[in-house]
Amino acid sequence: MLSRREFLRQSSAGALGLAVAPEFFRKKVAPSDRLRIAHVGLGGMGNNHLGWFAALPEVEIVALADVDQTHLDKTLARLKGLQPDTKATGYADFRKILDRPDVDAITCATPDHWHAQVAILAFQAGKDVYGEKPLSFNVREGQQMLKALNRYDRVFQLGTQIHATDNYHRVVELIRAGVIGKVHTVRLWKTGPPPVLGPPQYQQPPATLDWNYWLGPAPYSQYSPERCHFSYRYFLDYSGGVFQDFWSHIADIAWWAVEPRGLKTVSARGEAPEGIGDAPKWIDVDYEFENLKLYWTSTPPKVPGAEKRHIGAFFEGDKGTLLCDYNSREITVNGQTVPDLPEIPVTLPRSPGHQQNFVNAVKTRTQPESNLEYARQMTLPMHLGLISYRLGETLEWNARKEKFRRNAEANRYLSREYRRGWDWI
Repeated sequence: MLSRREFLRQSSAGALGLAVAPEFFRKKVAPSDRLRIAHVGLGGMGNNHLGWFAALPEVEIVALADVDQTHLDKTLARLKGLQPDTKATGYADFRKILDRPDVDAITCATPDHWHAQVAILAFQAGKDVYGEKPLSFNVREGQQMLKALNRYDRVFQLGTQIHATDNYHRVVELIRAGVIGKVHTVRLWKTGPPPVLGPPQYQQPPATLDWNYWLGPAPYSQYSPERCHFSYRYFLDYSGGVFQDFWSHIADIAWWAVEPRGLKTVSARGEAPEGIGDAPKWIDVDYEFENLKLYWTSTPPKVPGAEKRHIGAFFEGDKGTLLCDYNSREITVNGQTVPDLPEIPVTLPRSPGHQQNFVNAVKTRTQPESNLEYARQMTLPMHLGLISYRLGETLEWNARKEKFRRNAEANRYLSREYRRGWDWI
């Protein structure tokens, strides 16, 4: 099984190979039919976005934005290697991109605490958005994003790239066909602790980094290298650790296949990490829905085959079980375990590719595979799990009102006040 980094590395390498192919291998697209895209956030995932979209003949990359000049310069240089005739411009402030009438859509690969503001401002500016996981930093932001999407009639795709794979499509077909009966329990897991970041190393930020802008709506903190770039995800001010990083990777298949509804209770257990980070070292969360029970664990569940997978989903039905990860699946019915059941027909159209699906949706003004409303429903329980962890309490949820029952303290975590001067929505 591929790790997250291996998956992204291979995906990026594949995209790069397409992007640097001789021009006569590329489909000719009239300038009037090209989608003009700008990329916001140019770290590792932002550069994956660049490679993926640069490989699409009908896409023209017209602008880049990052608060780190080093990231911006390196990515501009890479783009010139991919598209030698590019006239793309780089910006420190992404809002200058939104002011440009020649930008049709943006991709967003900023740290999590910026996702909602970037997307909503883009919607207001008439731009469509391909946004990275997770959808938002908290529950209220997801609500605001959906409201803005509908108000400004925009298109949004969550960057759940694995959603586009044939394996995920087939798992959904098999479960919806009833091969394991009615699903009553789902188990999701991701192994591996966060890195130990050590004590804080507070210092002046690099001259190339606008640290104040990087923080943006998050609470102010002195700069330390551990709080920035990739390791930001291990701080609750900006993200939610391994749990938040990987939730959408594997929860996606559960929400797609069985559509959990009517969440009732959330109960999390976990352990604080060593060092400067404060996202959980490990976290286990029990969810009770109207139609099933769902469990997230930081170790594989005690079911056959799970111990071989660092990330996975296990569906328990009244007729059998289905175990899967990104690239494989095992169906067990009547004591027999098989990878597939050929007699079950193909019912879901296969994806043209996650990025191509977004491009097609923008051109046809339809919502893509991982649309915002779907992404919001899938992401919301993750936020609630972190709240339960922070409070150390089992929490009751009112799914209709999207509020906790009789718990004002928990409800305060559904949103947060933005830092003064950085509430742009």
